[in-house]
Amino acid sequence: MTQDVEMKEQAAPSNSLPSSSPSTLNHLKEIATLIETGAYAREVRRILRAIRLTMALRRKLKASVLSAFLNFTLTPGSEARSRLSSFFPKEDEHEMEVDTATSAAQAPAKYSLPELEIYCYFLVLIFLIDQKKYSEAKACSSAGITRLKNMNRRTVDVLAARLYFYYSLCYELTGELAEIRGNLLALHRVATLRHDELGQETLLNLLLRNYLSYNLYDQAEKLRSKAPRFEAHSNQQFCRYLFYLGKIRTIQLEYTDAKECLLQAARKAPAAALGFRVQCNKWAIIVRLLLGEIPERTIFMQKGMEKALRPYFELTNAVRIGDLELFRSVAEKFSSTFSSDRTHNLIVRLRHNVIRTGLRNISISYSRISLVDVAKKLRLDSVADAESIVAKAIRDGAIDATLDHANGCMLSKETGDIYSTTEPQMAFNSRIAFCLNMHNEAVRALRFPPNSLKEKEGAEKRRERQQQEQELAKHIAEEDDDEF
Repeated sequence: MTQDVEMKEQAAPSNSLPSSSPSTLNHLKEIATLIETGAYAREVRRILRAIRLTMALRRKLKASVLSAFLNFTLTPGSEARSRLSSFFPKEDEHEMEVDTATSAAQAPAKYSLPELEIYCYFLVLIFLIDQKKYSEAKACSSAGITRLKNMNRRTVDVLAARLYFYYSLCYELTGELAEIRGNLLALHRVATLRHDELGQETLLNLLLRNYLSYNLYDQAEKLRSKAPRFEAHSNQQFCRYLFYLGKIRTIQLEYTDAKECLLQAARKAPAAALGFRVQCNKWAIIVRLLLGEIPERTIFMQKGMEKALRPYFELTNAVRIGDLELFRSVAEKFSSTFSSDRTHNLIVRLRHNVIRTGLRNISISYSRISLVDVAKKLRLDSVADAESIVAKAIRDGAIDATLDHANGCMLSKETGDIYSTTEPQMAFNSRIAFCLNMHNEAVRALRFPPNSLKEKEGAEKRRERQQQEQELAKHIAEEDDDEF
């Protein structure tokens, strides 16, 4: 009896599968119809909408549903259908025999458009990646890229950009990203010749990611500087470009430009891209510390980022205090985290900033202090190191003091009023410039109807208005005469 009960309990979930699968299949058929309409009408926005709808169905995809969709969409005996069907086991195909039969009865096999064929490659590819079948995903993506090389249609560009992204992702997940660098360069060259700007954006970001994964920052900068520039078409790709550019500028010691790029990337990124915004904030925090700034506490308390930014919060606290020993302990404690984030080399650069911050605090607290005490407070190895560090800080203008070599001490000058300097004016000017730039970008993003229609309609309306005004004036004049 117990076995019968167990078998009934196990059989109950299987009855719910056919009820959910046909709905997913029907959604995919509607998406295919939308892509077909967009291809015939040459409307890219419909294909963009189809991709958004597909990503919403991503978790509901199953092998049986995809095999039925391939049988519905692709022509029988075609190369794409046989190749894509080979990625699904035959056992899963028998689960949807009834559904495939009904779908075949409802609509005959269509002539497969290039857009629908590439969409099928894209659909199977994301399913294989979600199932962690990376070797099969690599084969599927390579076949899709080979098929794309023979297509030059603007309605395919949106699907091609997504296929490029997942093509690179497959090789990145298997640690073989260097193998496709030549293919990505060739695809970028083809996209440039075909004036596929969205493809150029996507491939440029993939190439920059490829170079940065192997610390090839010089080659990444050469490619970026020589790549054609145009107005961004995708907000996600533009955010990625700003992030990679910020990393390149950070390695090149151009911290001011790096800070602007990283903060702009974090600001423009969608709210759902939490991991991307966390990475942008990590690099932005390090860059601001290298610039001598202390990030606000609210940055570390953003929703969903508290745990990820905790190591950087403790690091910022050590830099703010200027305690070299605390800085070393934090760097050792979270060394694995900093290595995985690839910020360990930047944190090594922060040592000098920690010493300079501690020295600035000493110069504010003491009007006269010996170099021996400076070495003890900063926990330096020798007095000679303290003397050289103090001399360099005075030369760079980090502290306002003088060095007495004869008596071995540092003499600090009185701190002046900061509002008597031009620093508040410069800060206010930078904020005004930022607001004006944001306003100009918003104005450029606006869309207006053609001016020719406005002028024609304006002339006709102006003529009608003048006639109405003349008739109204005559009518008023006649009424005035009647009253008198």
